[in-house]
Amino acid sequence: MSLKDEWDGLDSETRTWLLENPGCLVLPRTMSSKISKEAHEDIERDQHGQVVLSRADHDFIREKAEAAGTIRVPATDYQFFDTAALPVIRRAPSGRHAAASQDEAD
Repeated sequence: MSLKDEWDGLDSETRTWLLENPGCLVLPRTMSSKISKEAHEDIERDQHGQVVLSRADHDFIREKAEAAGTIRVPATDYQFFDTAALPVIRRAPSGRHAAASQDEAD
């Protein structure tokens, strides 16, 4: 089963849920059974009755969510979590243990 192939057959509530939860890798049992009822093919589920999304399905949902505007994926700016760039502060060390720079020695 491919979500891309089944997308048009899903009801609007299911599609909306998928677009609002694009990071979901394992569909909850209620969502899995709902998709199974609407699918044209048999859907493989794990021992808990949940559908584990393939990489292609996950990418498809993320693309759809980005196109729908429910998520925004930055084009080139990747950051580690929510960190901002640290400012560079240049000042001379102070105190009696501060070494003299080459400019001060000349």
